[in-house]
Amino acid sequence: MEMNPARRTVLRGAGSLGALSALVLAGVLKPTAVYAADWNKAAFEAKDTPAALKGLGAGSPADSKDLVLKVPDIAENGAVVPVDVVSNIPNTTSIAILVDKNPTALTCLYAFTNGALPEVSARIKMGQTSLVRAVAKAGDKYFVAQKECKVTVGGCGG
Repeated sequence: MEMNPARRTVLRGAGSLGALSALVLAGVLKPTAVYAADWNKAAFEAKDTPAALKGLGAGSPADSKDLVLKVPDIAENGAVVPVDVVSNIPNTTSIAILVDKNPTALTCLYAFTNGALPEVSARIKMGQTSLVRAVAKAGDKYFVAQKECKVTVGGCGG
């Protein structure tokens, strides 16, 4: 006798849901921990780069050749601009990507723990030609690398 594919899908989903529920009840998974994680509202809602840097606690970060930022010279489509950041600065705990002329400057913020490699690859939106900055935190110090990216077609609804 052959099993109905729909029944098999339902049983597989029920099994997964049961296992997930058991992990939540055992306290291994804490869904509220994700929502309660530190979200830097001030930095993410800042309308300009100085306010975003202040929200991050970065004030005036120092230039560093050990922070490598790769952004195209010209982005054909501002809706999908590839950005790669690698920090060779010891003890890097976070990397932020900011776009000066976007409606909100802070585009993304990544945290690294337990010896994770501080490398980021993202696709960001840019409304117009602007300076793109990568800001890395290592210890109590902040470092920056920046590059201008020319946008031919805006990606922020403009």
